[in-house]
Amino acid sequence: MNAQKILECVPNFSEGRDVSVIRDIESAISAVAGVRLLHTDMGKATHRTVISFAGSPEAVVEAAVQAIRAAASRIDMQRHQGAHPRMGATDVCPLIPIRGMSLEEASRYAVMLARRVGEELAIPVYLYEASASAPHRRNLADIRSGEYEGLEEKMKQAEWKPDYGPETFQPRVGATVIGAREVLVAYNVNLNTQSVALANAIAYDVREAGRPLKDPTTGKLVRDASGEVRRTSGMCPGVKAIGWYIPEYGFAQVSMNLANLGKTPLHEAFEACRKAADAYGVLVTGSELVGLVPERAMTEAGRYFLKKQKRSTGVGDQGLVQVAIQSLGLNSLAPFDPKERIIEYMLEDKSNPLVAMSLTEFARETASENPAPGGGSVSACVGAFGISLGAMVANLSAHKRGLEQHYDRFCAAAEAAQARMQQLLDLVDEDTRAFNAVLSAYRMPKQTPEEKKSRKKAIRSANLYAMEIPLRTMQIAEACLDTVAEMVEFGNQNSITDACVGALCLRTAVQGAAMNVRINALTIDDEEEKARFLKTTAEIEQIAGEKVEKILTTLKEKFQLDRI
Repeated sequence: MNAQKILECVPNFSEGRDVSVIRDIESAISAVAGVRLLHTDMGKATHRTVISFAGSPEAVVEAAVQAIRAAASRIDMQRHQGAHPRMGATDVCPLIPIRGMSLEEASRYAVMLARRVGEELAIPVYLYEASASAPHRRNLADIRSGEYEGLEEKMKQAEWKPDYGPETFQPRVGATVIGAREVLVAYNVNLNTQSVALANAIAYDVREAGRPLKDPTTGKLVRDASGEVRRTSGMCPGVKAIGWYIPEYGFAQVSMNLANLGKTPLHEAFEACRKAADAYGVLVTGSELVGLVPERAMTEAGRYFLKKQKRSTGVGDQGLVQVAIQSLGLNSLAPFDPKERIIEYMLEDKSNPLVAMSLTEFARETASENPAPGGGSVSACVGAFGISLGAMVANLSAHKRGLEQHYDRFCAAAEAAQARMQQLLDLVDEDTRAFNAVLSAYRMPKQTPEEKKSRKKAIRSANLYAMEIPLRTMQIAEACLDTVAEMVEFGNQNSITDACVGALCLRTAVQGAAMNVRINALTIDDEEEKARFLKTTAEIEQIAGEKVEKILTTLKEKFQLDRI
């Protein structure tokens, strides 16, 4: 999975009964390239729909504008009645950084969105959360206080002048609240009790707000000098929680909103419930996630539980996710499918046909009369197998008796190996794409002077990229040898030869990729640029060769072998 920026948008619309309206809004979102519609939740009683979509930041902003435009054309707030608080056709539109973005960067996109909605759609906009223009506007409930019915009078107050858009009341669309916030995860923990009182007691211990303090003598609430009720400190910052009973399940749950995964990750909320429940003689029997979850929440949980078990954390992201699913009991109520519940997996790039193949399919495709995949893709593939052997030795060594002092070393090595393995796997397809780009450039028309000029430029660009890709394979494979050498030196002695096989694979990857660099260099007219590529290639090849010889020498010395 690549490291592209992913921004999520979760707008709430004041329509939960007319399916045609929601389909129009969904269509407006889906029509924007670069976004993926993730989930739609319509509520009849609340007369409200929540739609989730995600993608590149620029595309998400455009899709949000079009969604708000569609809602404004179909929803008339003058006729709206519903159980949920609301103040506009598009009531609130949060932007959430999922991957490769900070909250601050997401906030800049929220401001960009707010400006466009105000100027292009003539809708009053208030900024909230991380994007708030004033402290009293951070909280959505404060902005929405008085709801749609009180909005006209509220907008006349200086402190409630909109940040963007018209400063006068717009009866049909009301106003919209836009801002960046952290991921909010809805998470319920299952208990082996039907008691709501016990579930609430656990919730009070866990949630940030804690529980109200009562005088043990009078039973009355304890208040401070200002009259505010004093409370205990809860176990989990950024967590709201209540206890409830679910007749469908036949047991009670602690229902939580995790508003800041940086302060309280998924696994810490689970562990807090388990610890609090134990004090009441209650057992945690599993949990459920409501809606979607970012990958990092799951991988952090998997890493936490593996560390508790003193097992290696270098099992790859998918392995960590599976550990999290089992450890949190996410399959206890219904099967938990990561492909349908993890945001990044739903957005995963499907354009890697080679690495998606079985070994047999890949070998047969390579053996066909097609010129690609060729030596470059196979070199990257061999390199991926090489470092996978390094990861295997690290994982086997992490829990090996007698090697406990190196546990952190093995975990770090295995995690680094997993990351580099993925980089090499990505290069399997990238090398073929680079080769195909060269073929496409040579097939460009060359009838007119302008066409010849464009073709020459495209050929040069494609050939440069066709050198850069195998050079990247060389660089990554050479760096992988350090991990393999570390495993030969410190790892499980029973697996040292596996690590050495990995070293030989990595040397093959370096040498094979070097051939591709050199053959493509013949097409480069710029002698200085060509010399730079060839010099770097020769240096990497030499360093890799020296590292492999050192690894094999270590093997000979450890086992007193005359030859490999």
